[in-house]
Amino acid sequence: MNQRSRWPGVYADRGVFVCFEGGDGSGKSTQSRLLAQWLLAEAYAVCQTFEPGDTEIGRVVRGIVLDPATGELSDRTETLLYAADKAEHVHAVVAPALARGEVVITDRYVDSTVAYQGVGRPLGMAEVEHVARWATGDLRPHLCVVLDLDPTAALSRFAGRDRIEGESLEFHARVRQAFLDLADADSEHYLVMDARAPQDEIAGVIAERVRPLLGRAVKP
Repeated sequence: MNQRSRWPGVYADRGVFVCFEGGDGSGKSTQSRLLAQWLLAEAYAVCQTFEPGDTEIGRVVRGIVLDPATGELSDRTETLLYAADKAEHVHAVVAPALARGEVVITDRYVDSTVAYQGVGRPLGMAEVEHVARWATGDLRPHLCVVLDLDPTAALSRFAGRDRIEGESLEFHARVRQAFLDLADADSEHYLVMDARAPQDEIAGVIAERVRPLLGRAVKP
């Protein structure tokens, strides 16, 4: 695996930033929703979001990078499109919500670009991470939850596949390992969960890991 860049990282002083990462079909959307529900029940302000596509510009980008009709793209073009989505997402959604003191929960963030384009594609982790960190102003999540699942099991959950899901098992195996390597390199800010565990069990462990971070968040 390519050596990672060693940027210092920026962590918001106000609000809490949590991201969910992992392969397609690993349950990120479900766990994002369960975490948001728990936090709302605890009376915290929550911003639940996702990448790519949770801005007006991002929806256009999402259509390009995920629609099978797009066909083949240059690996660098694909990476820059994802980086543009991230830049707009942080500018329009993530940073303003953190400034308000909210708990921001995003389904995918920088690590997805590093794993899919830097390792799944043959571009190199360090180079792609540099682009993605620049695009996001190097804003880092306080906690990144990696939902780990063998891609053979994960992809069997889809009746149809988008442009990225339709890549080979070897591609998705490289992506899976990249997520695990990223987590292993920074255990303070990562939580790796076996996505085969019961949903409520996973959600409970995540909530306990998030709870100590909530002193930065506000209650409306």
